[in-house]
Amino acid sequence: LPSLSLPSSMHLIQVDSVQRWMEDLKLMTDCECMCILQSKPISIEKDEENDLLLSSQHSTCDNLQLLLKRAWIISTELTRIAQKLEKNRWQRVHSMTVRVNCHVRSMINEYSMFTRNASEEMHQFEKLLLDKCSEFTAFTERCIQTEDEQMLKSMKSCINETLTTVAQYFGQWIELVLTHEAQNLLRQIELSESTYITETAINSLFSLTQEGVHLCRIIAKEGGVVALFKICRQDCFRCLYPQTLRTLASICCIEEGMHQLEKVDGILCLADILTDNSHSEATHAEAAAVIAQITSPHLTFTQHLSSFLENMEEIVTALVKLCQEASSGEVFLLASAALANITFFDTMACEILLQLNAMQILLAACSDKHKVDTPYSRDQVVTILANMSVLDQCASEIIQGNGIQLLMEMLFERSSSGNSAEVAACERVQQKSAVTLARLSRDPEVADAAVKLSCIPRLIKLCRSPTERNNSDSVLVACLAALRRLAVMSPEQLEDSDFQQLVKPRLVDSFLLCTNMEESFV
Repeated sequence: LPSLSLPSSMHLIQVDSVQRWMEDLKLMTDCECMCILQSKPISIEKDEENDLLLSSQHSTCDNLQLLLKRAWIISTELTRIAQKLEKNRWQRVHSMTVRVNCHVRSMINEYSMFTRNASEEMHQFEKLLLDKCSEFTAFTERCIQTEDEQMLKSMKSCINETLTTVAQYFGQWIELVLTHEAQNLLRQIELSESTYITETAINSLFSLTQEGVHLCRIIAKEGGVVALFKICRQDCFRCLYPQTLRTLASICCIEEGMHQLEKVDGILCLADILTDNSHSEATHAEAAAVIAQITSPHLTFTQHLSSFLENMEEIVTALVKLCQEASSGEVFLLASAALANITFFDTMACEILLQLNAMQILLAACSDKHKVDTPYSRDQVVTILANMSVLDQCASEIIQGNGIQLLMEMLFERSSSGNSAEVAACERVQQKSAVTLARLSRDPEVADAAVKLSCIPRLIKLCRSPTERNNSDSVLVACLAALRRLAVMSPEQLEDSDFQQLVKPRLVDSFLLCTNMEESFV
């Protein structure tokens, strides 16, 4: 055949396609491709990125990440097989089964290349899984070789049962693998005296916690919280405290992690770290992050809070100081988030905050763009203000700190990026600032200050204009409540139509009226 002269643009397309193919082949392969790829290289360069196998050249963390990606692919494939089976797409079921069989065998071979001292139980599950995968492939092959509808129907239930068993064995094997690797990492953390080895193990452990709650549960079950707090009690590992605490914060999102924390007096350890001025700001910030995690109002388990109350005063004092001295928005966010959560479960925390002049510190921070630079930080500040506003002494404090002006500004909070998380944070800021105004306006002096700052027109706008509150019902309810409280103090500030629609009816009737309101009526 005569050689063809391809244009340069065509060469570029070909190179891009090959590169894309090589990238995809890292994790998605067919049996035929694997046979070829394992026999000879497809690149003359020593490009480690094109290495398909998990090997000792990678770190344990990299190997586990690839392993988890492969596991995700296999799980997805098994789900797709079930969908195709439901539609009687036998040819597709068979080809996908062959592919899963290939993936499973590759995964087991790859894992055996870098694992150490694998248990007998793991080897047993590997054999069970491989045998069941072979059986599964044989079943589906028989299905494409027959056109007898009755036989296919009878085989379908067998295939479904085999598919379920494959998925079950695969899940159990992955569980054993992850448990084994977590044990290895924790053994390194507990036994190593080398800062480098310990740091590498902690970083790998943190990486695993980011893969989801299930892995956090495995790590907690294997004693991860105990091992990490042991590091936090050794001065020789002070430089590792930030990443150790960050890993602890991730594990303590689950109940098992909290039980472990309680057993090792973790809260006392955190209090010691927060109150020790010789620690770095980064260490204090990460300790604040752990406090924020374990005091989250979203947690349904609260057994640990009894020991927290014993250390609350010194923890709150340290967190207020951290807010005051924070050198960045991130540090302020972590410290204020911990304080915000603490104010939810005990009014004593609010009284301590008043004694520490926390109101003035937080209000001052809001005018410092280096500290309070996002809606997320303002959300934490206004949460604290809302919870403190139940105390009668709070009114004079907020007036002294020009807090009504700040609450008014927060009623205008809008997202600049349109990011869904940021939009939700802005809604919370609007809602909580309205709640705070409603609570504080029982004091005539606060109500008068709010009226003078034109809070009433802004509240009316938020009630009547869905876009101003991003269609949030919670913002609407809070604004109606604040408006009604201010209307009692200054009824002359409302027009008759506003009074008749937003104040006079029952709250639920005004709410329904506003939720059904079109923008054109505003």
